[in-house]
Amino acid sequence: MKEQDLKKLFEQAGKASASDEARMRAKHAAMQAFENAQEEQKTSEDAQGNRSGNRPISENNNLIGRIMMHLSNRWLMGGFATAGLIGLVFVTTWQARQTQVDAPLVASRFDQETNVGIQPVEELAKPKAPQEVARVHKERELAVAESEALERRDFAIASKKQRIAAPQMTGIANDAFNVIERDDRFQQFDENRVKSVSDEPFSTFSIDVDTSSYSYVRKMLNRGNLSADDAVRTEEMINYFDYNYPVTGDREEPFLASVGISDAPWKQGNKLVHIGIKAFEAPAEKQPDSNLVFLLDISGSMSAEDKLPLVKKSLHLLLGQLKPTDTVSIVTYAGGTGVVLEATPVAEKQKIVAALETLAAGGSTAGESAIQLAYNLAEAGFKKDAVNRIILATDGDFNVGISDPDKLKELVEKKRESGVFLSVLGFGDGNYRDDIMQSLAQNGNGVAAYIDTFSEAYKVLVEEASSSLFTVAKDVKIQVEFNPATVSEYRLIGYETRALNREDFKNDKVDVGDVGSGHTVTAIYEITPVGSNSGLLDAPHYDANRRTHKPQAYSDEYGQLKIRYKQPESNTSLLISKPLMAGQEMSDSLAREFNFATAVAGFAQILKGRSYVDWDYKDVIEMAKKNLGEDPYGYRSELVGLARKAAIIELEESNE
Repeated sequence: MKEQDLKKLFEQAGKASASDEARMRAKHAAMQAFENAQEEQKTSEDAQGNRSGNRPISENNNLIGRIMMHLSNRWLMGGFATAGLIGLVFVTTWQARQTQVDAPLVASRFDQETNVGIQPVEELAKPKAPQEVARVHKERELAVAESEALERRDFAIASKKQRIAAPQMTGIANDAFNVIERDDRFQQFDENRVKSVSDEPFSTFSIDVDTSSYSYVRKMLNRGNLSADDAVRTEEMINYFDYNYPVTGDREEPFLASVGISDAPWKQGNKLVHIGIKAFEAPAEKQPDSNLVFLLDISGSMSAEDKLPLVKKSLHLLLGQLKPTDTVSIVTYAGGTGVVLEATPVAEKQKIVAALETLAAGGSTAGESAIQLAYNLAEAGFKKDAVNRIILATDGDFNVGISDPDKLKELVEKKRESGVFLSVLGFGDGNYRDDIMQSLAQNGNGVAAYIDTFSEAYKVLVEEASSSLFTVAKDVKIQVEFNPATVSEYRLIGYETRALNREDFKNDKVDVGDVGSGHTVTAIYEITPVGSNSGLLDAPHYDANRRTHKPQAYSDEYGQLKIRYKQPESNTSLLISKPLMAGQEMSDSLAREFNFATAVAGFAQILKGRSYVDWDYKDVIEMAKKNLGEDPYGYRSELVGLARKAAIIELEESNE
């Protein structure tokens, strides 16, 4: 390329307009010219070398001439290269300056770490008027809010796509499970249907004090994801909270039953029947010793920060609640099983902590053999008149040995006869097996909790340590017989997985849920009074019960409540019975507790799809806020925040 042509190209680059297209064309042309010039120079040098090699020796003696020619060529190309670089720098600098002139504020997005707007230096140096400061702060708040909303929307969309793709990705084709969040699995069930009192006047179920559903749903909502229906167990959502029900002070009478009647807020004409149980709370000095076996999953699936690392932190909290005379053993399992720590008094706490700190995740999960070993260890250290319990901490991913929930259920059922009970703490997600963990806890005479945060670990293992460890009543069953003269229809809200046959109520061989020290249990029925047109079922044309029942008999009763339970050391049940009065009066404090439970029940039913409620998240928020009561740890206020998040997520998904 000729020298004047190359200079012309660099002049064009320097005079290029500020538009991206023109600037890029100029840069490309200058760089291409520079590369072509280098190639021409290399070709020229090669040609000169070839010619000089063919010349007579006498012609090559002019060494000074060759050196001068070489330096001349090098200087010329170096000059062109320097000119090209100067042109590029000029274009870039000119464009940046032009941008500052045209846009004093470059962007409305703000740096998330420093929250400083992207502005020219001279603009930042100028003093701002109060109005200007307020405007900038307002713009920052709006930008951050917009960014967070977009992130939540994108996360919700990604999560939804992930849930849809999960069955194909994981190869799961089992109708007995609902697959969400990759491979998290929950027992499938249908919501309790509306029943006719004339056809089915008896409703029987086992109490439930598990709370894992609530904390799992909370984790999903905090991620911007509405959980699948089967992850929402309404009774566990309700019973996550403590309620200030009346309580007995007598150990021989382990709990009192409170009853209340209120209008159903989501269906005009219907009523809600509230049943609340508050268990006797044993004083710390009268609580028995504990023989605990920590059965810890250290398989590869537990490596995430919210799994094994959180397990260790959680158990540190529990150790702080135990007495020096209590004993702790540790069994771990991955590809194999092993005893990490033999029974050790809590007085030697540092030894227990040191054993926990040595644990690391890796390998597959041999759950069956680990459970067998834990029971053997607990039985070897069995203490009479003490708490003998295994605490299993896992994500439930049993992929070696028995993994069928029914077979694990049989194993645990056999072992509980020895007096060793089993509780389960769930961690993490992605391959969370709630179906297995529920089966183990329900049949091991224990509780199931899901720990998603360190705060939840504190709630479960510090605030509720006594209720989780010390049983005050076992095999607690509830049966309600509705009065066909006053109630036409009813529906039990929740407890689908705890349903019992009518004949199971008096059968003391049927093992069901236990109540721990200080536990509260709440159950809610929605009923349709006789004469109300709010029912969902057609009245039968031929109704033997109505034709033979005296119209005025027990006309002030909606039904009869019966509760059966056993003392911890007994195998014979005792009976509590009381009527459900149509005009049942409640104290203000009891009404507040029942109203908050109603807000939680409505929240759960909305999450499950609103099959039976004409309600929305704003209604949940309004009722919950009015009935927060004493909320020292903010758990009730947290429900209000979760309802707001659910409303936002639902709106975003509906706009996709």
